[in-house]
Amino acid sequence: MKNRPIISFLFLVVLPFALFCQNASEAPGAGAPLLSQNERMAWWREARFGLFIHWGLYAIPAGEWKGETDYGEWIRHSARIPLETYDEFAPQFNPVDFDARAWVRLAKQAGMKYIVITSKHHDGFCLFDARNSEFDVMSTPFKRDILKELSGACREEGMKLCFYHSIMDWRHPDYLPRRPWETDRSAQGADFSRYIDYMKAQLKQLVTEYGDIGVLWFDGEWEETWTHEYGKDLHDYVRSLAPAIIINNRVDKGRQGMHGMTLEGGDYRGDFGTPEQEIPDTGFPGVDWESCMTMNRHWGYNKNDTVWKSSEDLLHKLADIASKGGNFLLNVGPMANGQFPPESVERLEAMGRWMAVNGESIYGAEASPLGAFDWGRVTLKREAEGFILYLHVFDFPESGQLHLPGVANEAEKAYLLAAPHTALDVRREEDALVVNLPAQPLDTINTVIVLQCRGPVAIYPLPEVKVESGIFVHQGKLEVEQPALPDISVHYTTDGSEPSPNSPKYSEPLVFSESTMVKVRLFRDGQPASGLLSRKLEKVSPWPAGAEKGAQPGLQYAYYEGVWKSVAELKQAKAKQTGAAGAFSLAPRQRGDHYGFEFNANLFIPADEVYRFFTRSDDGSRLFIDGKLVVDNDGLHGAREIMGQAPLARGWHSIRVLYFEGDGSDELKVEWQPPGGEKGPIPLENLSF
Repeated sequence: MKNRPIISFLFLVVLPFALFCQNASEAPGAGAPLLSQNERMAWWREARFGLFIHWGLYAIPAGEWKGETDYGEWIRHSARIPLETYDEFAPQFNPVDFDARAWVRLAKQAGMKYIVITSKHHDGFCLFDARNSEFDVMSTPFKRDILKELSGACREEGMKLCFYHSIMDWRHPDYLPRRPWETDRSAQGADFSRYIDYMKAQLKQLVTEYGDIGVLWFDGEWEETWTHEYGKDLHDYVRSLAPAIIINNRVDKGRQGMHGMTLEGGDYRGDFGTPEQEIPDTGFPGVDWESCMTMNRHWGYNKNDTVWKSSEDLLHKLADIASKGGNFLLNVGPMANGQFPPESVERLEAMGRWMAVNGESIYGAEASPLGAFDWGRVTLKREAEGFILYLHVFDFPESGQLHLPGVANEAEKAYLLAAPHTALDVRREEDALVVNLPAQPLDTINTVIVLQCRGPVAIYPLPEVKVESGIFVHQGKLEVEQPALPDISVHYTTDGSEPSPNSPKYSEPLVFSESTMVKVRLFRDGQPASGLLSRKLEKVSPWPAGAEKGAQPGLQYAYYEGVWKSVAELKQAKAKQTGAAGAFSLAPRQRGDHYGFEFNANLFIPADEVYRFFTRSDDGSRLFIDGKLVVDNDGLHGAREIMGQAPLARGWHSIRVLYFEGDGSDELKVEWQPPGGEKGPIPLENLSF
């Protein structure tokens, strides 16, 4: 039982009744009408900018354990801290400087519209008064419900409060699996379904007793015990409690690694995708997504982490994300005393100064069909009789002009958002609108220009082309994606000249036997409708075969243990184990993190052609063919895939793959795609040593 002070009989009678009345007024309420996706997401799409907070017992060691200083919120797992030792942090948790109103006001000042805080992270510690657990804030010297105080502060300031709640729980006796290193912690008698009931009870308390909760942000769904059926059930359960709540895609099993978007072709639950520590190259039309990112390298507070992103970088990231139709969830890891690190405060204040002037260009913005420019980004808002393009200028071009290709609409006016009475000249050049810039930027980080246009949005992006490879050995092939637009035709040239309405009209894939520069453009009524796209296809000679078939199929591996930040550091260690394997597999590993592999084999190439190679890894990996770097997927990062290509002659070539794992999840997948073939694992019969 939890320790509670002795209170009077009157207090015992009155308090439950008062709480009932409060909860009845604050909770969304069972039986409320179900909302459509658009109705649920309306406030979230308008917000575009939110604060992520990772806070818990892990703030006490502050990233350091037994001389190692690179830990974060995963410290119990990464440093292999026994349960009873980690529990000793709870009596030390006393953040006397915590001020919910100060946190919320700082987020509001920064221009943020919602806060997502860890109600419970993977370690199982709850920042709220959890009725079904003693491992919570009420069992610490602090004895104050942090989430209840934040709820009140958010309500006062008009801020949406949201909760991150981990599906994974390293402490609960019924959660499975145990950590791989917890060999002395038996799983006998554990009942995973009983753990799910425990988690549901906490979620019910959170969404019915802490006000109008905007988002439930799940995490930890990747372990094999969590299934698609569990995900659907949990999603539907939460929705039954709070019909208007937004739920991320990590409630289910459809997330594609740190890339974060939901796999197609399944009935996976979740209202939005969750790219982590990255911004997609392009947006996702018709799909909601949110990039979550740290200010430095860790989510939880690490006193030794000094690798901070600059305010300029963070503001550029905000504009980049908004220009692609996404939200930016920017993290702070508070210190053990309850304060934000000074470096975080400094960056939030700087972002707030910019947002106070330019927030109009972010809130409610849509993805721009114009894409990214060397000089900056573009966001879009629709109006009753036209639309606005917000031109986010990071770097003033030397020409003093911004060219916006493919805009068929005529401009009404252009001006500086920070100085609305400062009009700028705008004119048309063929398909493009051209804006003359002032002599000097108004803001050295991001000067925003407002370009008001008449009529419905009529912007024609560059033609989309598909090439299997930009290089070829025998034959190159290029296809153009035909736009589904009325009165639009695609014309191309292959002689270096610019396309005109009299140039060949594209109707079928183009095939080349020599190096060729292809130029493509859209035309409407005989006039250019888009910018000009150029793509070179280069004929190359294949790398000659120089290896020999080995004595047996498969490959050799060397296994290492250590703490690295790149695969370049891996070879400085001494191999702890060597052996043979039939695939690029992590199965021989002897621990869950801080390890690495080197794989070597000879690879048989069946025909002279360009081959594509892929590594999907968490953390870093590199793939070499004949000693040449083909795939560079190095560094500390979540699961991501990188592709490289190599022109190879028929015969045997050497292949080498390096991989290392830091903290958290581990994954390595090595695949190839022969020309005209399917992407997949390299067949065992093509590998030997």
